[in-house]
Amino acid sequence: MEIIVKSLTKIYDRKYKALDNVNLDINMNGIFSIIGKNGAGKTTLIRILSTQLMPTSGTAILNGHDILREAGKVREEIAAVPQEARAVPWLTPIQTVTSYLMWRGYTFNQAKQNGLDALRSMGLENLENQKNRKLSGGQKRKLMVATVIASEASIIFLDEPTTGLDYISRKELWEILRKLKKDRLIILTTHYLEEAEVLGDLITILDKGKIMDSGSIGDLRSKIKYPFVLKVYSPQFDMAMKYGKISRVSDNEFFIYGSEDEIYSIVQDMINRKVRFTVEEVSLSNIFENLVGGGEED
Repeated sequence: MEIIVKSLTKIYDRKYKALDNVNLDINMNGIFSIIGKNGAGKTTLIRILSTQLMPTSGTAILNGHDILREAGKVREEIAAVPQEARAVPWLTPIQTVTSYLMWRGYTFNQAKQNGLDALRSMGLENLENQKNRKLSGGQKRKLMVATVIASEASIIFLDEPTTGLDYISRKELWEILRKLKKDRLIILTTHYLEEAEVLGDLITILDKGKIMDSGSIGDLRSKIKYPFVLKVYSPQFDMAMKYGKISRVSDNEFFIYGSEDEIYSIVQDMINRKVRFTVEEVSLSNIFENLVGGGEED
């Protein structure tokens, strides 16, 4: 599956630049995570790529089809769950999926069978005839994902699909997305940095409409100055040291960022002092802070 984004720009009200000359070349099966603060341009990018919104300039090619000149063919290749998508409360899950597929051109029998298979893959097989209004928040989000999975689209857009879900429901959906990515490309926007790190085969960081960096989590770690972090849990530890970057988290905890050699050169000293510590590769949250300043926005 392939998406090529060429100099994509979107300006609102002739002044606000939501996307600023965005270029991407995605050629893979798997999950492509897009992260950024609120207003970074994530939803605008998804809406343009899924032919819901016209760009101000630039274009994109999805599986060989131009989003501007061949929007109809692009729509045959894709399925999308917008951020604001909600299940119609008086329908049932099977009615929801079946009607969506028939709108896409499936026969009734095809739509129903695909719908049953998709609901089963989401763990909703025992709720297929329950009214949507009686489903939990997590079940409703799974239903929205089931509709696009049932379509057999090769490229799927999920715009913040886990927003508002509790941690357990999010993890359940993560497992489902991991299974689904083998034979399709999933474009996932999220403001949960852990989610992007866990799921993303490739990750793009957007800020103020521009791409700050893109690559696997390993690629992103290799590009920053301090790829390792030593987490120290002690109020007494002497912080007057010449290593990397030091960040105090609380009165009893601070982080020391540095290279692998720098961090491991002081580990023995930590052991001798009987100071509690852990050594980790930096997380996506740390990388995000380095690139755009500040952490994820919940």
